Formats: sequence, C-alpha cells, structure tokens
Amino acid sequence: MAGFTVLTGDAVALARRMRSFGIHVVPMAFPVVPRGADRIRVQLSAAHSAEDVRVAVEAFQRARLP
Repeated sequence: MAGFTVLTGDAVALARRMRSFGIHVVPMAFPVVPRGADRIRVQLSAAHSAEDVRVAVEAFQRARLP
C-alpha cells in the first residue's frame, strides 16, 4: 500500500465533500499537524484500478474548496 498527502485549507470540509462523491480520504488537522497545515491522507493499493484513480482525481477536482 502506498499513500500520499494533499495539502488543503480545511481538511475536514474537503474530506466531507470527497465522501459525498464516494471517495474515502482521511482528514488531518490540528493538533495532529501544525495549526494551518491541514492535509488529506490518501491510501492507494494494487487493488485500485486505473479507473479508480481517475475517479478519485476527478472527485478532488470537483471537491476543491474556494
């Protein structure tokens, strides 16, 4: 399994929007990370298809916060 981090302004709000698109991501906010350094943790595995990744990327694009 591999993971990566996406920096965001409001990790909890972005994770909520991602869930509304059927994508589970993990928000990390203070006190887990420094205040103002919210991020989203994304986990991928060999079980994910190229289509799964494409759908997740599109969900991130739609979920982008202003």
